Amino acid sequence: MFKKILVALDGSSAGASIFQTALSLAQCNVAELLLLHVLSGNEEGSPILVPPGVDPQYWSPGSDSTIELWRREWETYAGAKLEQLRSFATTANQANIATEIRQLPGNPGRVICELAQSWGADLILIGSRGHSGLKELLLGSVSHYVLHHAPCSVLTLKLES
Repeated sequence: MFKKILVALDGSSAGASIFQTALSLAQCNVAELLLLHVLSGNEEGSPILVPPGVDPQYWSPGSDSTIELWRREWETYAGAKLEQLRSFATTANQANIATEIRQLPGNPGRVICELAQSWGADLILIGSRGHSGLKELLLGSVSHYVLHHAPCSVLTLKLES
């Protein structure tokens, strides 16, 4: 039986499906949920990591206006994802499931594993697009990293590529 389920959600449209699976598991196991979104420039739909006008090789600053635009794009993006977490948490709370939310910056795989350890999760629920070979090498695979470094059981849900 799982009592503490960490649910890793990215900005993809599959988030609702992952959340519904987590909600069902939590209801069956009378478990708590921790809904997590990691702010990363590698996530589909996120603003680019390097601000416009900044040379990524030398980090030469661009103009103040382009950096301000970049900062606002990140604030808007982070706010939208945080609102999605809040909406999911409200749904879970209405189903009498104790639910927390967190939005943290960093490397998604590492953040997920570190939070699972510190929170005492006994299950991580994460989506996987099934990248393999060169595509996985180039894009990385958060689910692959989590499977090999998690301090607890991991359930991966196959997503559309």
